[in-house]
Formats: sequence, structure tokens, C-alpha cells
Amino acid sequence: MTLSDGFTGPDLCRLQAHEIIAMLRAGEISPRDCLDAAFARIEAVEPVVNAMPTICPERAYEAGERLDRQHPDIAGGLAGLPIAIKDLTMVAGVRTTFGTEGHADFVPETSDPLVTRLESRGGIVAGKTNTPEMGAGGNTFNDVFGPTLNPWDTRLNAGGSSGGAATSLATGEVWLSHGSDHGGSLRTPACYCGVVGLRPSPGRAPSAGPAGFTTEGVQGPMARSVRDCAIFLDAMAGFAPALPISYPGPRTGRFEDAVIEASPKLKIAFSADFNGMAKVDPEVLAHLRGVLGKIAGHGAIIEETCPDLSDLERTYYTLRGFDMAIAARRTPDNISRHFKQTLADNMAFGQRMTVDDIADAALDRTVIFNNLAVFLETFDVLACPTVGCMPHPQTEEWVREIDGHRLDGYMDWLRFAFLATTTGLPAISVPVGPGPNGLPIGIQLIGRPRGEAELLAAAQVFESVVGGPMVPIDPMVRV
Repeated sequence: MTLSDGFTGPDLCRLQAHEIIAMLRAGEISPRDCLDAAFARIEAVEPVVNAMPTICPERAYEAGERLDRQHPDIAGGLAGLPIAIKDLTMVAGVRTTFGTEGHADFVPETSDPLVTRLESRGGIVAGKTNTPEMGAGGNTFNDVFGPTLNPWDTRLNAGGSSGGAATSLATGEVWLSHGSDHGGSLRTPACYCGVVGLRPSPGRAPSAGPAGFTTEGVQGPMARSVRDCAIFLDAMAGFAPALPISYPGPRTGRFEDAVIEASPKLKIAFSADFNGMAKVDPEVLAHLRGVLGKIAGHGAIIEETCPDLSDLERTYYTLRGFDMAIAARRTPDNISRHFKQTLADNMAFGQRMTVDDIADAALDRTVIFNNLAVFLETFDVLACPTVGCMPHPQTEEWVREIDGHRLDGYMDWLRFAFLATTTGLPAISVPVGPGPNGLPIGIQLIGRPRGEAELLAAAQVFESVVGGPMVPIDPMVRV
């Protein structure tokens, strides 16, 4: 069943990205047509949801005119399609705030290599999507732009830190939106807004960063369908000699091809709680079990089982702390003095860690990876909840209770996100709603090492069985 509750935007905005790209290549529409539709939709819904607070129409129309003068065959895989970039990633000449007051007026002179790659492949940046401060948190708000609201119920959390990206897709502002992910920053908002979000393997969609050898934070594609998500990954992927962990895309074919050729004959492992580490509300678990039953009815084999994930929680928190300590190391006081308390606390935690903590995490993550890699020799994917609860009110910074269990830590409600980050395995959140109270809900699939093609194919099966892909909606204003 396709999630939709009406859409009054331009007809082009209703279509999927691959449909728009085909029309662009055929010369049936121009990049200007797409930009006109996107900016009209942005103007209509932004006052309600605050997903894309920074837009760059002049820059976008200039890029569209350049692409329009090229033959469609050489315009790149995106062929002049407008896209959105998260406000943690630099776009030359466009305000980039990182969601913090210290960078509120920052305008970079150069683009991140990921943006350059996307633009060289026919993407046109329409604007920057909202993020929590420095991307820290599962709820998108900051002191520069304020909160992004869930388009399905504006009282609710849209997820974070790619909440603006997910909302921009759900409302039809753009067809593809860039996200990034450490502790579920891409997967959580995809789940809560009813879109697809893929966390690729580290190095698959390379971008620049001050610590180029770290692997926990990655860039990834978000879209309203699995096929569109694959197209966006095709545009993001590629080896970049200046980026140390980058590597080439698939040797043969495209990620889109894997989606088109998907087969329902899957063997799926399902874990409801990661051996008791992660909590899930009964309504979420009941819905996901129902979805898995439908998948089994289409030929998949489902087995409820989980590999040994001992020390996963401690290991993830150490890795996150290490990344926070790195960020704190080069952040000047005139920037960090603006940080919200939870971000400051996270950085302080990282700075207190010992070399033994870091050494233990390096050893333990290897054991967890090996356990999961062997496990996935038997199964195509490991399925689990994307998030253990439905969206809470936006005014609640983080969730403090799931299934009657008190959660004491800022990230405890996002424990299902920890495994893919710790092991470096690709993971995707696929919409399988409508869920409880008619809201979107997602299921997370974790794939084999560098197995994005197979993972996307499995995600396509889920999307097909539940009646996707999603149709964009008008925001549902609740007070």
C-alpha cells in the first residue's frame, strides 16, 4: 500500500527520479522545467516543514542552462535533475552553516568532492537541507534555522540528522536528497518520513573531511524509491585519489541494474532486539513481523536469529567518542562555545577516553565484524527495526523510554543503528508502512561487505511487496 494523503504540488514533483531523468534524456522536459517545479514546491511547503532553509536558484538555473546546451548523452547520469545537499557538506558559493551559530554566515569558495562529482554527473544543487548542530542527534533542529517538522504530523520528530533531507523528499521538494550517517543519521529520518535511506560502505561515496581515514561517518543517497536510491548511489560512487578510503564503483553494471533484476528468493535473518541490546515497542515489532510474513509469502525464507554481538554498544560509543574527540581537537573556541549541551557532553566524553578504550574498540569491532561476515555467508541480509519506536514529539530532543525500559543516554534509543556503523557494512531503511496510527515505518536491512548491489535488490523486494514506492504528500499540520 503506497503511503499518500494527497499531493497538490506540480505534476513533475509527483514523479520518481528515474522517470524525470528519462524525460530529460528524451528532451521532453528541460532542467529549467524541473527547477521551476522544485522551487515552486519549496516555496509552498517550506513555511510549514522547514526542510530546506537555504536555496540557490540563481546558481541552479545557471547550471541548468549549461546542461541544456549539452547533448543528453553527455549530460551525466542525472541529466540535469535538481538535488539537495545536506547542510554539513560544502557547496561553492552557497551558505553552509553546519547548523551552528559560529558558522551561520559561512560561504565556502569550493565544493566538497562529493558535490563536484554529483554536479559532473548531471546533478543540479537546488539547496541545502536542515540538520541538527554539527549533525549530532536524531532530531533535526538548530539555533540557526530552527526545527524541521515531520511532514506526516508536524508535531512529531522528522528524525536526524538528515531530517531536512528526508522531509524534502516526502513533500516533493526534490527527487533525490543527499544524507550522511553515523548513528543512524540517514536511516532514522528515512524511517520516520517514509523514504528510502542507504548507508553505504565507507569509501563508496567518498567526501572530504579533516580525518580522512575514519570510517564511521559516511555519505549516502536518499530517495522516495529503492530504484531512485540506487541511481543516486551510482552518481555518488567513484574512486578519488585525494580521498584515502575511496574505491571504485561496481566493475560491471550499475546499482540500478541490481534493483531492476531483483528476485524475491531471499534468505533473511531477522533480529528483534540484537540479543537483548536494543529495545523495541510492541507496536513496531508487531508491524515488522507482519511485513516479514508477507515477504515469506512471496518466496523468501525468514529465520529469527542473530550473530554474537557482544560488546557492540560499548564499542560503538567508543568509536563515536573517538570521532567526537577528533572534531573537538580542531574546533576553535569561537565555534564550540555555541554548541548545545548534548553536543558538548559528547565531545567531553570523547576527550576523557583512554588509549586502552580505543584499543579495545578496535579489537572488539573486528570480532563483531568477523561474526557478522560469517553469519551473512548463510543469509542474504540481516533485517531488524530501523528505530525501536515510532516518532515522538519534536519538542522531545531524544527518546527516554522504549517498551517500558528507561533510556539514560542521548543515543540509547538508536541502538539498532550501531551495528552497521561499527562493522562498516552497508545498511538501508526501506519504508514498509503505513504503520501504527497511519504513520510511516521502516525496516532496516544490513548487507554483506561492500554488498550494496545485493542489498538494494533485497530492499526492492520489500518495497514491491508492501506496495511502494511512496508518493509525495502535502504536509499534515497538527497543533
